[in-house]
Amino acid sequence: MDLKLIIFDCDGVLVDTEAVFNQTLVDDLKVHGLTLTLEQCMGLFMGGTISSAKPLIEELGAVLPETWVEDFYEKVYEQLRHSAEPVFGIKDVLDKIDATGIPYCVASNGRVKKMGITLTRAGMLDRFKDVMFSAQELGTAKPAPDLFLFAARAFGVSPENCVVIEDSLTGVLAARHADMRCYGYSPHNDGAELAAEGAILFDAMDKLPALLGL
Repeated sequence: MDLKLIIFDCDGVLVDTEAVFNQTLVDDLKVHGLTLTLEQCMGLFMGGTISSAKPLIEELGAVLPETWVEDFYEKVYEQLRHSAEPVFGIKDVLDKIDATGIPYCVASNGRVKKMGITLTRAGMLDRFKDVMFSAQELGTAKPAPDLFLFAARAFGVSPENCVVIEDSLTGVLAARHADMRCYGYSPHNDGAELAAEGAILFDAMDKLPALLGL
């Protein structure tokens, strides 16, 4: 494979935010009449967007105000400003990629503002500030392939020359729909759900450079 672009997801791949984000959601939903465990919350909503999650949350019994999406984002931004950390080993991976000259970017269902907050806190904004692609801005989210295809076009690269680094089912599906090779980061479980959709699994970031052939 002639690798010309590496596309990273943000949450859970570059920045360790999933637990903080979902615990904030658990705490917030309890106030609005819906009690979920952290595991239930992550199983239901990981990899999606808050806007798309709102109808299901209401179907499950929460009573949400019209301003809830924006209110929640402001609440979670405040938490992430103080708690987001880089995924263990990711900076060494980026250093190795930098040494090859292969370009990389981040493509997330999250907002650009959220990526800016978390990547700043994790000390990686300088690496990604000009190459952040958001489904919220594009208007179509994973598992649709549009976000990854948009990123590839921005670099003038064909899908077959891209790889995607993901940790969620929605991201893996988006990569498959875009005809891009996908590596599924699964440090906490066997990753069977990701592998079933064609992801090549790895459980530690220090294994990624060899998988990419760097």
